[in-house]
Amino acid sequence: QVQLVESGGGLVQAGGSLRLSCAASGRTFSSIAMGWFRQAPGKEREFVTAISWSGGSTYYADSVKGRFTISRDNAKNTVYLQMNNLKPEDTAVYYCAGSGSIFRAPAVSVSAYRYWGQGTQGTVSS
Repeated sequence: QVQLVESGGGLVQAGGSLRLSCAASGRTFSSIAMGWFRQAPGKEREFVTAISWSGGSTYYADSVKGRFTISRDNAKNTVYLQMNNLKPEDTAVYYCAGSGSIFRAPAVSVSAYRYWGQGTQGTVSS
């Protein structure tokens, strides 16, 4: 079992930055791909970015490429999401997610992830 706790959300102006953290418990963290998803009011949860278990491969939604960076520190059981040049359309609840299978490649679909955090709100004002 893996438990995930996000932190770092908040309110920023357009063009600003936020850094989200996701702390994980459980021995399998370093063996599973991790992802970040977001959900805006009235919309479905959508893929933002993902990282392989080793950190060697990363994937991004087109809407965040060049602005967001995912990283992980397996020694600290933590995955990060650095968000720069934020836009009002980035406003959402951001969720950290962990794959249900060890050593599986990162995926973009919600159904590929077994473990989920409670979410953290990120709000970007114009």
